[in-house]
Amino acid sequence: MRAKNIDADVVNRRWMSVAAVVLLLALPLLREAGAGVVQLPKTGQKTCYDTSGAQVPCAGTRQDGELQMGLAPPSPRFTDHNDGTVTDNLTGLIWLKQANCFGPQLWMDAMSLAKNLQSGTCGLSDNSLAGDWRLPNILELESLVDISNINPALPTGHPFTSVQNTGYLSSTTNAFHPLRARYVYFPDGAVNGASKTTEPHFVWPVRGGR
Repeated sequence: MRAKNIDADVVNRRWMSVAAVVLLLALPLLREAGAGVVQLPKTGQKTCYDTSGAQVPCAGTRQDGELQMGLAPPSPRFTDHNDGTVTDNLTGLIWLKQANCFGPQLWMDAMSLAKNLQSGTCGLSDNSLAGDWRLPNILELESLVDISNINPALPTGHPFTSVQNTGYLSSTTNAFHPLRARYVYFPDGAVNGASKTTEPHFVWPVRGGR
């Protein structure tokens, strides 16, 4: 009887060892299968330049204009819902169609105005409530940029109205200068920083995302 118990223990230990080896071999595959992959969008740039700013043939330069790496935008890029909202089909974010409802605002005022936006204001008839909208973070705001265009640096044929050829605030603080907020300068799509208390910029609310 004792011998049988010993044999059973040996078998159990062997099976546990095999299971452990299988698990160790499978872990990399499980990690790979569970890893999220985010493909960044193309910048939109299709031309190449030398150091003097002159356009040059792209072949062999390895510049963005030659490689055009990233995810191509969907077609159509935007869906206008005719209720004051526009969905960006690249990101799934829902933007206020009217890009100048509030005029230039300081950062805290911009945050509050976006938070309290609701249906019945700014051309909205989407039944949204106060708290549904917010000021976009800097990456969300940058996602609208197409740097193949200037004045403004937005995708060709976008449906937005009253886009101002200047800066739009984000909800993102400049960690290097916490008294400053990041904003996108839409004439060329550049990201800059502005004082939260003395430099007003425009407000472009968004909702959705996670």
